[in-house]
Amino acid sequence: MSTGRFQSGGRDKCRLHMVTWNVATAEPPEDVASLMQLDVQPPTDIYVIGLQEVNATPVRFISDLLVEDSWSHVFMETLAPRGFVKVTSVRMQGLLLLVFAKQMHLPFIRNIQTTYTRTGIFGYWGNKGGVSVRFSFYGHMVCFLNCHLAAHMNYALQRVDEIEHILEKQDFDITDTPHVRDHKVVFWFGDLNFRIADHGLHFLRSSINSERLNLLWSKDQLTMMKKNEPFLQEFEEGPLNFKPTYKFNRNSDTYDTSGKKRKPAWTDRILWRIKPKTLPSEDDDDKASISTVDETEEYPLLVIQDKYTCDMSYGVSDHKPVIATFSLELKKCYDTPQVHVSPLGVWCADHDALLTYTVQEDFMSSTWDWIGLYKVGFKSASDYETFVWVREEELPEINEVIQISMDKDEIPLLGGQFVLGYYSTNMQSIIGFSANFQILESKRAVMEGLVPENINGLK
Repeated sequence: MSTGRFQSGGRDKCRLHMVTWNVATAEPPEDVASLMQLDVQPPTDIYVIGLQEVNATPVRFISDLLVEDSWSHVFMETLAPRGFVKVTSVRMQGLLLLVFAKQMHLPFIRNIQTTYTRTGIFGYWGNKGGVSVRFSFYGHMVCFLNCHLAAHMNYALQRVDEIEHILEKQDFDITDTPHVRDHKVVFWFGDLNFRIADHGLHFLRSSINSERLNLLWSKDQLTMMKKNEPFLQEFEEGPLNFKPTYKFNRNSDTYDTSGKKRKPAWTDRILWRIKPKTLPSEDDDDKASISTVDETEEYPLLVIQDKYTCDMSYGVSDHKPVIATFSLELKKCYDTPQVHVSPLGVWCADHDALLTYTVQEDFMSSTWDWIGLYKVGFKSASDYETFVWVREEELPEINEVIQISMDKDEIPLLGGQFVLGYYSTNMQSIIGFSANFQILESKRAVMEGLVPENINGLK
């Protein structure tokens, strides 16, 4: 995936950082840097952030449809300066799922689709349910499913029914992966709301305070349910070696001291599933899949969990955020962008500029495709300075070099570092980038007073 650090025995390595957090209608904290672990080594390639209970009052929800919600905004502002671009997002009332990737990976993230399933209040309002994003990553089909399931201790069976319903109900307009479990890898996460059964409040708190978490594992409802539900056995999870993440007093590390005195629980979870070679029968009690590479497969994929923990430093919600990081070792099915884009000559707002693009691989192109001019550090595909439509009369041939001009009035007067990106309307993603290039400061910038004139070396 571009640099030598990815090479691993004929396969490539990618680092995935995932977060799930029930934010309990709170506004985001000013700083989410520690949650993102920005300076970790090796560096992250993909961020996936699943939130539950984002403020979704009718007035707030409508305003979020018009502009980016406050949570999306804070993550975009944090990640964009590090070279991460928002790939896509999906929102269903309080459920929000965000995917970010390093710019160099964007041309290899294809066939992006999102969907959602309501389960709460008879499936109408959408306060409970699941939202998902699926795409092809270097040819490997992956799916991320963010869920918020039914609450309260006595509804463990209903939670199982809800996730089974979501897995069966959700579908995609993709021939080879029409359902969630058709994907090579599925990450299932969110506020799954499973509680710790049988134990009293005093025993729970004393076990947590003495760091004897292992005493609680056998009574975790999700662990218990997996013993009897074959479809749950297909999902893997790391050890629960972190404190239960629910329920805390806000802005505190103290578990609930309100009149309700909710019992602590591991409600917030991150699991994953490797598609088994053959789906198990109903009578098959054996574990369906393990995260290993099938060496006979032409394009294998290995999932290794590196970290599974919570971040206790955030107190805006009564839940603590849960973090999981993974190493994905894979053999790429392709490594050539579908389109090559390049600026021609010197770019400056004093004259029209030229660019070329070349289709390198056949895809379902459209005369509605466009090429955007992006300032380095852009946040999403729609965060362009300006754009030009691709050739309108007819679609290009493979390897045909097509030249387009960009009006000087559309070019930024102050210049700076920029990149060109080809946006596919059918794929709803950027499928080819130019190298970064410099746009020179325009003489018009001085004339229009945007910068002071330099006279005899003095400004």
